[in-house]
Amino acid sequence: MDASSPSSSNESPWLPFESRRRARDEKREAVLRTAVALFLEQGYHRATLNEVAKRLNITKPALYNYFRGKDEILYECWSIGNELVDDCIAETSAAGGSGLDKLRKLIVRYAELMTEDYGKSLVRFDIRDLSEDNRKIVQTAKRRIDRAFRDYIAQGVKDGSVKPCDPKLAAFAIAGSLNWIGHWFQPGGEMTGRAVAEEFAIRLTEGIATSPTRKKADKPPRKGNASREETSEHHPRAAAGAAGQSKRARGRLR
Repeated sequence: MDASSPSSSNESPWLPFESRRRARDEKREAVLRTAVALFLEQGYHRATLNEVAKRLNITKPALYNYFRGKDEILYECWSIGNELVDDCIAETSAAGGSGLDKLRKLIVRYAELMTEDYGKSLVRFDIRDLSEDNRKIVQTAKRRIDRAFRDYIAQGVKDGSVKPCDPKLAAFAIAGSLNWIGHWFQPGGEMTGRAVAEEFAIRLTEGIATSPTRKKADKPPRKGNASREETSEHHPRAAAGAAGQSKRARGRLR
C-alpha cells in the first residue's frame, strides 16, 4: 500500500462534536454531584475545591474548565434543586383535584426532594454566599414556592376540602416543617424518603382538612428501600432527581 494513501481504518483521535459535548456534560454533572455531597457533608465554607478535585481524581485547575468558582457551583446546585421543585408544582397543578389533593401531592413531592442532595441544597446553604444577582433569583424562587402552597390552601378553602384558615400562616407552618427534613433526614434509616413524605402529607394537613383521611397514616410506614416498581409508580422522576437533572437543567448544562 502506498504510504501516502490514507488507510480506511484510520480514525480521528477527536470524538465527534455531539460525543464531546455529551462527555463534557457528564463531567460537569459529576462535578456538581460531588460538590453538593461535599458541601452537605462538611459545610460550604469548610469544603474546598481541592477536595472536590481529589474525589474526582482530577486536578483543581481542571475544575475551572466547567465552573468559574466555588460560588458558581453552589448556585448551580441550588438551581437544579429549584427546577425540580418547579417541575413538582407544574405536575401537581396539571393533575387536577381539590385544593387539599393538590396540597398533599405537593407536600409528598417536596418532602421527598428534601431527602435528596439537590433538594437539601435549597435549605442547607446560605444565600448570602451567592452573588447579589443570584440572591435575587433565589429570593424570587422562594416566593414562588410559597405562593404555590398558599394557592392550594386557598383553593381548598374555596372548594370546601380545607377548613377556613389563613393560607399564609398555614403555608408557613407546612413549608417550615418540610424544609427541616433537609436538615435531619439521613439515608439508610428506618424510613425511606418516600415513607417520610407520605407521612408528612397526612400529618401536616389533618388539622386543616375538612374530612379526616387516615388510611395512609394508619398503615405502618415502609422501612428500608422501596421496591423498584413502587419507586417507578410513585415517583416517575426519581432517576432524574437522583442525577439532579430536570429537563431544563440538562439543557442548561450543555
